[in-house]
Amino acid sequence: MMADNMTNQATALRPSLPDNQRRSLQAACSRIAPTWPLDELIAVNPWWEMRDEHVSQVSARLSALTQANCVMPKAYFQEIWMETLQPQHLETAIAEFGKDYSVETMERYLLNEDDQTHWHNISDFVDSGPNRKYKMAWRDEITHQISQFCADFFRPQNVESAPYANTYQGLYLEWLRTTRQDKGIEILMAEDGLTELFNDLPESAEALLAEALIGLRVPEGETAEYSHALLLDINGWASWVAYLRWQDRLSGHDNDLMMDLLAIRMAWEWVLWRHQKQTDKVVFNELKVMWRHQMTIVHDLIQNHQNSQEKSWIWQRAAEIAYQSTLHQQLKYSPHAEQTDAGKTPTLQAAFCIDVRSEIIRRALEAQDAGIETLGFAGFFGLPIEYRPAGTDIIRPQLPGLLKSNIQVAPILPQQKTASIREKLNKKARWIEWSNAPPSAFTMVEATGLIYAFKLLRNSLFPEDDSHPVNHLPVSDAFELTQGQDPLSLSQKVDLAYGILNAMGLTGPLAETVLLVGHGSSSCNNPHASGLDCGACGGQTGEINVRVLAYLLNDPTVRDGLQAKGLTIPTATRFVAAMHNTTTDEFTCFGEDIARNEPVSNWLARAGEMARQERSIRLGLDHLKEPVLHKSIKHRAKDWSQVRPEWGLSNNAAFIVAPRWRTRGINLQGRAFLHDYEASQDPDASLLTQIMTAPMVVTNWINLQYYASVCDNHTYGSGNKVLHNVVDGCIGVFEGNGGDLRIGLPMQSLHDGNKWMHEPLRLSVYIDAPRNAIAKVVAENEVVRQLIDNEWLFCFRWDSNGSVERFIKQTWQAHHN
Repeated sequence: MMADNMTNQATALRPSLPDNQRRSLQAACSRIAPTWPLDELIAVNPWWEMRDEHVSQVSARLSALTQANCVMPKAYFQEIWMETLQPQHLETAIAEFGKDYSVETMERYLLNEDDQTHWHNISDFVDSGPNRKYKMAWRDEITHQISQFCADFFRPQNVESAPYANTYQGLYLEWLRTTRQDKGIEILMAEDGLTELFNDLPESAEALLAEALIGLRVPEGETAEYSHALLLDINGWASWVAYLRWQDRLSGHDNDLMMDLLAIRMAWEWVLWRHQKQTDKVVFNELKVMWRHQMTIVHDLIQNHQNSQEKSWIWQRAAEIAYQSTLHQQLKYSPHAEQTDAGKTPTLQAAFCIDVRSEIIRRALEAQDAGIETLGFAGFFGLPIEYRPAGTDIIRPQLPGLLKSNIQVAPILPQQKTASIREKLNKKARWIEWSNAPPSAFTMVEATGLIYAFKLLRNSLFPEDDSHPVNHLPVSDAFELTQGQDPLSLSQKVDLAYGILNAMGLTGPLAETVLLVGHGSSSCNNPHASGLDCGACGGQTGEINVRVLAYLLNDPTVRDGLQAKGLTIPTATRFVAAMHNTTTDEFTCFGEDIARNEPVSNWLARAGEMARQERSIRLGLDHLKEPVLHKSIKHRAKDWSQVRPEWGLSNNAAFIVAPRWRTRGINLQGRAFLHDYEASQDPDASLLTQIMTAPMVVTNWINLQYYASVCDNHTYGSGNKVLHNVVDGCIGVFEGNGGDLRIGLPMQSLHDGNKWMHEPLRLSVYIDAPRNAIAKVVAENEVVRQLIDNEWLFCFRWDSNGSVERFIKQTWQAHHN
């Protein structure tokens, strides 16, 4: 009883967080962007939650607080100088910044060495002490300890009916209990007395934060920066917690897990501070002075980094101007003169995802016949769905991560076939337990040893296609669509189809065959495989989406409903669901034997050949010709040792929103996302609003994930994929057996061993629409305004004469061509 009273008295004496300090902590927690799990891997802009600030300000803060790079190093600009980047581009960038630097001054800057100081957490100061010369670094041990705990704590659980905040409640307290029991930390770090300090920590995250901030003498004005620096020390796990927060917010729940994670990291600071005070008064006194001084200069430190980086951002802008200048010339002198075939029935129509890999295959398909018409649309084809395979409890989102699904689809299959599915899944359970990626992960080899050696040998000599357990479950050409517990009514299906057709622009003359082309990739031994599938489909292939849409649009009752709304689909028109394999450039068609349609079958085969030949240059296979080239690429897709099965969306640089006839015939080199849009059919700019608030945001995420992974692969990329170990099946990867959770792209997706395969440029967006329409969308949507005004992307209007003008801060600027 007396012990309980003492505990209660101690708890009562704990300080509480003032409201202002709590807001500062929340501000720091809000700066971390999410990372998606491996089985739903989509690209994310790692600076998304700081988009309300200019990119250069964010860059300076991150550089000051954690030495992260948001702009390429000087060596990169030295490499491209006088190659792709010329003096006129640099002069234009200097003028855009309003500076009077000469080209010679900018060249000298590339030769000067940087000598910048950075923020240091308490663990860094302790590591630099004289007594730690031969001991393990506290920074590494803290990261490892927190990371291992999180890997165990955040094991995937069923949260279908509960928010993540409830499922993972007690994050801080569980860490505290675990750490108090871990006697090995004292032994490993050769430091006695740590356990007592952990035992003395408060039992709640809020109490810990309040106590530590007072004890560490953190001024209120510096709380947000200090807290942000701590989270950046464990940025991978902070990004995972941000994902859990993102999902809860989509479902309308609150989530404070990030505050718990911050408390864990700050607890280590508080323990080290007190430990130094107890064990070495002389070192502690020096630490105290350095710590206090640093607190007084943190804002000046960030400003110094911004000043230091100014010329780097001019070089970065010059590189972007070099690319834009070339593209502007292509757009200005594009081979089209006018829309000559308006009203004419196409020979074939094919709708593709806006993914940059589609630009190459679309161009190749169009080259087969002048009557072939392709169009680009977001790869989930406007279907806000989640997929439940028949006979399973699996639910898989098939839409962008920005959105919440509200329709569930399941294939309609014979009852006996449904009954056998669960048995098949049970046979693959061990596969799923390892990961939702290919079955021959490197981690599996290490764990199973010689038992797995036979399979490796067999796969080396006789490679098989990758077998994804969900994708290979039986699917039909008919689907049940439900919302909540109720089947979708006919009127709901008609409204859904009507909205999609209008958004796609498929309201004019329709060909007899209209291909709805989703896409997916093929690779083996690749935990990041879903990142090569369709990001618009939630990191899945687009197969389900195109099959569901074809089912809807071929339904006679839906067509009757569409006709009543004034949209007639000719009786002879068939919508055919198809898949484009972005690794092999092969097509698969569903629901109809396309081989019987000899012209279409031949066009698809020939387009695949042309696309493979073009892509072979980047793969280093351009010395091969068909059919050897095709065989070689297919073998790469099956090769468990192949670390570069395809280059994915690398080198993406532009997003063009315009009718296809305006870009047809231009070789955009697989660098542009192409979204069809006809301004004359959108008088209220509602479709343009959808495009600029959804696909444009998604392309920004893709673009800046690649950009960040190149600029700083240590912080924003996942390192060497050969060393990856999958964490709890689908959460993410470690590089090696520990350290922080790795996010972003592996080096093998960006670099071929000799050079970068992705040129780090911010996205250039070109929109064929009236000035007032673009300005209206920006003014009415804060996120869009932030992306444009803070230069996370560049927004251009491309008029009917081919001229380009830039829109920023609600003004139009004539732009260099």
